Amino acid sequence: RPGLALCAGCGGRIQDPFLLRVSPDLEWHVACLKCAECGQPLDETCTCFLRDGKAYCKRDYSRLFGIKCAQCRAAFSSSDLVMRARDHVYHLECFRCAACGRQLLPGDQFCLRERDLLCRADHGPPPDGAA
Repeated sequence: RPGLALCAGCGGRIQDPFLLRVSPDLEWHVACLKCAECGQPLDETCTCFLRDGKAYCKRDYSRLFGIKCAQCRAAFSSSDLVMRARDHVYHLECFRCAACGRQLLPGDQFCLRERDLLCRADHGPPPDGAA
């Protein structure tokens, strides 16, 4: 509906022959749809992510809002295998004992103290009555 829509980027009326619709209710001038962080044009050839009314390219959205490794603080790629401990997520390589550096594998017993992972040898037996 050119001429009737308002651009979510600049707020102006879209009278161009083409517009970009990002979600059911947000329409943009082709020239206005850019990443809010890096300014990369976002068109039908690249993935666009919305957050708080702003559009982001995939790289910046992941960097700013994606889950990050609790150890190295780097973002995860879609192909990364991860390990989880409570609310923390780790790259496989980062899932290591903070005391001895040994990589912890699935099935290994470990303790999580604040952000530090400790293998069974370094955290010792559980306190009385704890599992």
